[in-house]
Amino acid sequence: MNHQDIYISLDIGSSSIKVLIGDITNNQLHVIGVGNVKSNGIRKGAIVDIDATVQAIRKAVDQAERMTGIKIDEVILGIPANQTTLQPVKGVVAVNSENREITDEDLERVIESAQVMSIPPERELVNLIPRQFIVDNLDEIKDPRGMIGIRLEMDATMITTSKTLVHNVLRCVERAGLQIREIYLQPLAAGFFALTEDEKNQGTAFIDLGGGSTTIAVFEDGLLTRTGVIPVGGEHITKDLSIVLKTPTEQAESIKKQFGHAFYDEASDDEIFEVPVSGTDVTEQYSQKFISEIIGVRLEEMFELVLDELARLGVRDLPGGVVLTGGVAQLEGIAQLARQVMQTRVRIYTPDYIGVREPAFTTAVGLIRYAHSEDEFYGRSPKQTPVYASIGAGSTPPKKQTNTSEKENNSNKPSVINRAKKLFDKFFE
Repeated sequence: MNHQDIYISLDIGSSSIKVLIGDITNNQLHVIGVGNVKSNGIRKGAIVDIDATVQAIRKAVDQAERMTGIKIDEVILGIPANQTTLQPVKGVVAVNSENREITDEDLERVIESAQVMSIPPERELVNLIPRQFIVDNLDEIKDPRGMIGIRLEMDATMITTSKTLVHNVLRCVERAGLQIREIYLQPLAAGFFALTEDEKNQGTAFIDLGGGSTTIAVFEDGLLTRTGVIPVGGEHITKDLSIVLKTPTEQAESIKKQFGHAFYDEASDDEIFEVPVSGTDVTEQYSQKFISEIIGVRLEEMFELVLDELARLGVRDLPGGVVLTGGVAQLEGIAQLARQVMQTRVRIYTPDYIGVREPAFTTAVGLIRYAHSEDEFYGRSPKQTPVYASIGAGSTPPKKQTNTSEKENNSNKPSVINRAKKLFDKFFE
């Protein structure tokens, strides 16, 4: 008998809001519903108009519901990396059971103990990522459950962000009539599955080229170690084209997607198209070569800013190279330009699922796959997980096989991280 789970992700971006409905059967993801609408009320990854954002979320949800007939009540939400801080934390507990076997309860307690440290009032916990577990001084353990020991420790990375940013996002989702099943930092969820194991271990920059901003996430030793955001994205390229070509913004966006080329040396002089001039009935002709210079100049600036941000983050070398994703990564020639500017290996990541084979859907797909990975690790299913309109303490778990009887035994137990979630219910009291 097939084991089937339904997951729904919500990706709130500066240029578009995406809702994905994923059917995971026998650990294989099939995207069965997609909602994708233009964002309103979001600038550079931050919400500036709650009402407009709520309406856009509702439209995206409606699109996905109409495609599948599935009523959407709860979502897996991605939080942008704006104002994010990563800091090391440690948890230590004594093993409770009489036979000294480490259980789910011990895992829950050590996760809670790692969160004891004081968080400034203007900050909010988003995710807690275990780096390793230590049992009686035996380190580098991925999953301690079932082991025998007296003392259980956990080294982890705590991810916090601006309380104002989180509060505004949660308020929009609540007003759109949705509950939140899990919350993850966007580059954490997206990068964890977009990068290969070698890339995550060697040291790789995962760069999401969005509409209003560019997000940088560095993975080393299999973990997210640094994040940064640059307030420049695809909308700036569109604005440049609109000004130079003297055409409306919508027309400039269409031209960018249809004829745009990022690498001047490979752009075509023969590909000619007409552009309507704003406020007139006149059209003018331009070549792909001409607009590639406009696009290339802006992208070159963006990649230079990425290098500056990486230097600020203390990244001196990227043995694993650079992986580009996001809507702007669809531009032809962008990998060649990035290689030239950044002087390292560059590849483009595109999700390989029917209906979402575009780099712009990387985060939405990553949220589903990351949530499913956690469910596999903790032995829970979407139906078994209580819903809280609050922050979750997500982790980066390895795969763990659980049999049917184990899942049935765990179905009535609280999730390992649910008690941590309750700390944040105050948002909607």
